Amino acid sequence: MEKNFIDYIRIFCRSGHGGAGSKHFARTKFNPKAGPDGGDGGRGGHIILKGNAQLWTLLHLRYYKNVLAENGAPGNKNNMTGKDGKDIIIEVPLGTIAKDEETGKVIAEILSDTQEAYLMKGGRGGLGNTHFATPTNQAPEYAQPGEPGEEGWKILELKVLADVGLVGFPNAGKSTLLSSITAAKPKIADYAFTTLTPQLGMVAYRDNKSFCMADLPGIIEGAAEGKGLGHRFLRHIERNSVLLIVIPADSKDHRKEFDILIHELEKYNPEMMHKQLVVAVSKADMLDEELQSAITKELPANIPHVFISSVTGKGLNTLKDILWTELNRD
Repeated sequence: MEKNFIDYIRIFCRSGHGGAGSKHFARTKFNPKAGPDGGDGGRGGHIILKGNAQLWTLLHLRYYKNVLAENGAPGNKNNMTGKDGKDIIIEVPLGTIAKDEETGKVIAEILSDTQEAYLMKGGRGGLGNTHFATPTNQAPEYAQPGEPGEEGWKILELKVLADVGLVGFPNAGKSTLLSSITAAKPKIADYAFTTLTPQLGMVAYRDNKSFCMADLPGIIEGAAEGKGLGHRFLRHIERNSVLLIVIPADSKDHRKEFDILIHELEKYNPEMMHKQLVVAVSKADMLDEELQSAITKELPANIPHVFISSVTGKGLNTLKDILWTELNRD
């Protein structure tokens, strides 16, 4: 299956240079020295990011390697200002963060539809010689050059803006769950790190309602230190309003697995602990009531939990109900 979720793009950008001011002098039939009338240069084109709620990935920018904005036109006679360089608008999904590659500094974060933010500003146009006339120098031979634009490598990263994020160790059954309750077609295999990029799916709920669920790649002990694929994927979890912790029924120690996952999330960002949590015990078709009750005792009493089986469909409607309730809490 092709990688259909692009969450990280590196692009080279150059905003437009400002146009030079003009050094023109007016010459009329009756006044060959009518004075300076050089216009200002136009500003260089900006590079602007714009939020688009219809986009889910950065896939459309995959081949967008060089983004070069237009330069401003030089000023002209008769105090005419040069034309501004054309701006380039890059549409991105909500949740996109732009950083400078060299400094790592965040330049912009796009969170709402049609929101615009400068990725790079164009250079200002130079002033024409009209601005430099003084009582003592009425014929200035000087006009400003335009300011250069900026250039450099920028990084665009997307944090998934799903309502529910699936969190669990590799092989916990997250991909199978996503494919059984949404139309998503994630890669499924029984080896670690099958899901190398987050997969998104829409969960249809009652009365034509729906919510978005993302299978976030498996985190392992030590992910917060960047072990395995840790850091790159933990950042996807920051934005989900509900975290669904998936623990397989055949786990050797359900509580320990839960505690490790919570510990990794907390180490990465303590604010994660303010999110609504729900626990789903997957592969529950292999459990009888006695085992279910034993596992229930291991799990934290203050967090809603549900036993599910993506294979038989057991508990999936209950899971949707719990998630919908948690998503719509005030």
